[in-house]
Amino acid sequence: MSPFQGYRGDGVLAGVRSRKRVFASSAAEPVTAAAAPKRQKRREEPSMDALPDECLFEVLRRVRGARTRCASACVSRRWLALLAGIRASEAVLAPPAAPAVPDLNQEYICGEDEEEAEADLMDHDGDARERTLVGRDATDARLTAAAVAGRLASVSVRGSHPSRGVTDAGVSALARGCPALRSLSLWDVPRVTDAGLAEIAAECHALERLDITGCPLITDKGLIAVAQGCPELKSLTIEGCSGVANEGLKAIGRSCAKLAAVNIKNCAHVDDQGVSGLVSFATASLAKVRLQGLSITDASLAVIGYYGKAITDLTLARLPAVGERGFWVMANAQGLQKLRCMTVASCQGLTDLALASVAKFSPSLKLVNLKKCSKVSDGCLKEFAESARVLENLQLEECNKVTLMGILAFLLNCSPKFKALSLAKCIGIKDICSAPAQLPVCKSLRSLTINDCPGFTDASMAMVGMICPQLENVNLSGLAAVTDNGFLPLIKSSESGLINVDLNGCENLTDAAVSALVKAHGGSLAHLSLEGCSKVTDASLFAISESCSQLAELDLSNCMVSDYGVAVLAAAKQLKLRILSLSGCMKVTQKSVPFLGSMSSSLEGLNLQFNFIGNHNIASLEKQLWRCDILA
Repeated sequence: MSPFQGYRGDGVLAGVRSRKRVFASSAAEPVTAAAAPKRQKRREEPSMDALPDECLFEVLRRVRGARTRCASACVSRRWLALLAGIRASEAVLAPPAAPAVPDLNQEYICGEDEEEAEADLMDHDGDARERTLVGRDATDARLTAAAVAGRLASVSVRGSHPSRGVTDAGVSALARGCPALRSLSLWDVPRVTDAGLAEIAAECHALERLDITGCPLITDKGLIAVAQGCPELKSLTIEGCSGVANEGLKAIGRSCAKLAAVNIKNCAHVDDQGVSGLVSFATASLAKVRLQGLSITDASLAVIGYYGKAITDLTLARLPAVGERGFWVMANAQGLQKLRCMTVASCQGLTDLALASVAKFSPSLKLVNLKKCSKVSDGCLKEFAESARVLENLQLEECNKVTLMGILAFLLNCSPKFKALSLAKCIGIKDICSAPAQLPVCKSLRSLTINDCPGFTDASMAMVGMICPQLENVNLSGLAAVTDNGFLPLIKSSESGLINVDLNGCENLTDAAVSALVKAHGGSLAHLSLEGCSKVTDASLFAISESCSQLAELDLSNCMVSDYGVAVLAAAKQLKLRILSLSGCMKVTQKSVPFLGSMSSSLEGLNLQFNFIGNHNIASLEKQLWRCDILA
């Protein structure tokens, strides 16, 4: 056969295209515009973007591992959206076949070991099992990306991006990607509706904690879905949700047998039916109840008193329709046998009679906190003290009918277990003309707080020292009228070593009082706040450096200390300060920088705001105290 048989003269031999000769063109010769698109067209490679969503979905649901899913989600918004639509039950979890030739540069982990390694990574690398999105970072895209990795146990969304905030799409992606979710908080997320909450209920059956605040589009329908889909729910918070009414709360109480804590606040459409239904259905498990700003009446308190057999912590605040009868019936129903802590704020119905009844029929009561209860007076305090035989802590704030005589009567009759008394902003707490015939001695009292009571002066302070000889924690913030003459007797009469002393705003105390304090209690003193004590100078720091061996926190904000005082503190080898505040100390300048830099390595926090140290010196200090958090 002739070797040229089949030759057609066009470069093709027997159906096979022959290689064309390529001549190198001159550097100056331009490439024609027509040739460029052809070469570009030949270089195009197949792309997965050409696949329809159905095919790409099948590919992505076979992607294993949190890292790989996260990397895939970063490819494009389309991939992110498809990954977000994959439910945990739809993912293909079969392990891929091991490669024929292993990669010797990478250790190969197979089967369950790989899953455990990834789980450890998620647990310990950046606390990946929890995610919090705040403000402008709270978008659907970010929430979806966090959900794609899976394994999230706790998610908190606080606020929302003004134009691209979290919606039902993001919440639904979270539900599909994290079926093991146990805690969800949605604060001020106005675009989330019942549909998103229903998706959580349909997928996250292990949910234990739900906090919905400022979500006006969530209604009873969403709560009913949660009740049906989340039987493990233990804690429920609903605040400022105008769409929530009674049926949702009743459904929660009926279906969530493990519900232990409920907080309902500022929900305009919740009334007696919702609260009564919730409490009566959850009587066996409900231990903590907080009701604030609701339109409930005495009927709800009667139900709480009868069915609240497991309640240990009760908070009632701003309930204008609740009267004295409601509190009285709640107490006399004798259902609150396990009640240990009770807080009542801005409730006109709490009177002397009501408070005495609560103490009488709540034998386990240990803490009572009353705020703005204008009808509580001295009249009930003696009877209250006699009835509350295990009471340990009493806190009164803005209860203006309570006077020092009432407090003395209470201390004379209080339980031997009573440990802490707090009086804040009580106008009635002021000096008395003549001391009572019998002064109580409360040796069990360990903590005393008297804040912002303008009528409390030296005469009353001296009496406190005689009444409470075993104090360990003293907070006298805002008592501008107290001077050294009143404070020194308290120091001398204290038989137990003071541990925490807060003198914030006691502007009439001087170096003499501080020196006496640290000399008498320097071996036990751990926290000392002298903020706003404008008569305290370097002399106090000299006494502190000599006498204090256990001091960990020292606040000298707005005191008259200088560079010399800072040098004295730095030279005290026995001091192991963790927190030091020199905010507003105008006499502290850049000369203090070397002394601050030489302070103990135990220093964790340093406040240098509002002084004359300078930004350049702050940068130098940050290098020297690299373990310390410097606020400037």
